[in-house]
Amino acid sequence: MENSILNHFPVDPGIILITLMVITVISLVIMAGVIFQYRRLYRRYDVFMRGKDAETLEDVILDLVDETEDLRNSANANQEKMDYAMEIVKSSFRKLGMVKYNAFKGMGGNLSFAIALLDENNTGFVLNSVHSRDGCYLYMKDVLEGRTEVLLGNEEREALEQALGYIGKPGRSRRKENPQEEEAAEEEV
Repeated sequence: MENSILNHFPVDPGIILITLMVITVISLVIMAGVIFQYRRLYRRYDVFMRGKDAETLEDVILDLVDETEDLRNSANANQEKMDYAMEIVKSSFRKLGMVKYNAFKGMGGNLSFAIALLDENNTGFVLNSVHSRDGCYLYMKDVLEGRTEVLLGNEEREALEQALGYIGKPGRSRRKENPQEEEAAEEEV
């Protein structure tokens, strides 16, 4: 074996052989890890492709498309219901003004009142209840777009202005801290 190629290397052939065996063992360990990951990935892929109860992927996609269409139809129906509800809300009384007063001075306190109820278009009515010793009298005056055809009393006018938002409601301060805000509010009116 004097003519062996291994004799020409300055390193002992046993060391080369041991190094190659270590590299082979490391390669086998890495290959085993790769095979394990491949099998796990293949199982996931197989489950994904089979779907539930052995359904095909195409069936799953078609079911999802159908479900999406059903949801879209349901959303459209809900939108129509919301639009209808908003129309009802617009026609309901949403603005309120109320003034309590003493109709007959010296005859028993603030038992009389005027209430204004308006919808979004400022249409509604003003209800005036006058309390006296003889009884309670109730008067109603129609309001159309913020105006009445009949003359309003001071309390009725104040209740209407509260409902329209021209003046502050009792207990709520409309006074602005900043004079620039007051000027902006006056310009809007």
